Parts: sequence; C-alpha cells; structure tokens
Amino acid sequence: MHKMTGLALGIALLSGTGMAQAYEAGDWILRVGAATVAPDEDSQAVRIPTAPPTVLPGVGIDNDTQLGIIPAYMVTDNLGFELLAATPFTHDVDVLGAGLPAGEVTHLPPTLSLQWYPRGGQKGWQPYFGLGVNYTFIYDEEVSGELEGALGSLIDASSAELSLDDSFGLSAQLGVDIPIGERWALNLGVWYIDIDSEATIRTDVGNVKFDVSIDPWVYNAGIAWRF
Repeated sequence: MHKMTGLALGIALLSGTGMAQAYEAGDWILRVGAATVAPDEDSQAVRIPTAPPTVLPGVGIDNDTQLGIIPAYMVTDNLGFELLAATPFTHDVDVLGAGLPAGEVTHLPPTLSLQWYPRGGQKGWQPYFGLGVNYTFIYDEEVSGELEGALGSLIDASSAELSLDDSFGLSAQLGVDIPIGERWALNLGVWYIDIDSEATIRTDVGNVKFDVSIDPWVYNAGIAWRF
C-alpha cells in the first residue's frame, strides 16, 4: 500500500511538472499553509532583587503553529519580493531552572524578502533563496498566576506585568515549489529570523529587565497558487 501511494504521488508530481508553466516577470504567487515558529531563544539571566539577589538562568519560549499567508511578486523571471504574514502566534513562556510558567506573549513577525529563483523562466520545480528584513510586533503579554505568586513570596509584590519590546532584524530563507498542476504547487519553506527583545517584569515594588534573543526558525508547509 505504501509503495502504491508513493508511486501515485510520484506520477502526480511528474504529470504536474509537465503541465506547470514557468515563473515569469509579473506573476503573483500566493503561498498558504501551516507556519510554525520555533524559537531558538537565548535569554539573559533574570536577577530578582532579593537580598542577596535571586538569579535564574532565563526564560524559555515554546513553539506555535498558525496559518501562513505569504504573497510574492515576480519582478523579473529570476527575482521576486515576498511578504511572510500569518495569523498571530502565541507562545507560553517559562522560567528556566524553576519549573515555573511565566505567562504568554503574542506576536506578528511580518518579513519582507528579496528572492532569487535560479530556475525562473523554466518549467518544473522552483527552488528559491531569499534575504530580508523583519519587524516583530509583540503584544498582549500576560503574567501567569504562578509567577505573580512567586514574586509575592520573594519581594512582597502584589501585582506583576510583563512586556517585551518590538524587534527589527534580518532574515534568510530557502524554499521550493513542487508543481502539481498548471498553476498549483506544493510549497515547503524555512526562514531564520533575528529577533532580539528586552523583557520587563513590572511590579509595585520594582522592575526586572533582561534581554531575550528569540531568533526563531520558521517552517511553512502548504500550497502555492500562481496567478
């Protein structure tokens, strides 16, 4: 059964390659799929102002998958511009070394890339490479009840708020469109994005600040439509 399924898929891809037209200047391409942000975070140590100071290793941020909506425009047969967009990503944040949930953050990481298509103007598979810029909007940060309770015990804080600064950075990507018809293709793409932020935990008895390098890998798997 697995061999028959693989053979059928191979025939479909080969037949799609035959029907597929080449990417050309003036084409629009819309890629839609499941986009996963997988942070490769490197957090500065968190120093809680107790006497003596309580030092925690930092924070960890988990993965999240959302709907990726990724339009691209071909300026020439080989060069295009692409905008990585998606529905908002929400990540749980944990305090490392304490087994303590810190809260959650929501963000949007729109990324504009200049892409090179080495097979532009030719039929068949379309690999591409890109370099770009990213601006990440971070909002709707929430502190967990567990963290508020811990801060209340350590520094007698009665309330706490978490905020992270927005980030501007560079990105790199690679991907491929695998034709399955005249205008349709399967898409696989990956980005590495430089996202650096400063986090602040504000309490009624003082603030705690630390740097967070999120630097995620972003993966997209879906379909592409050329029009």
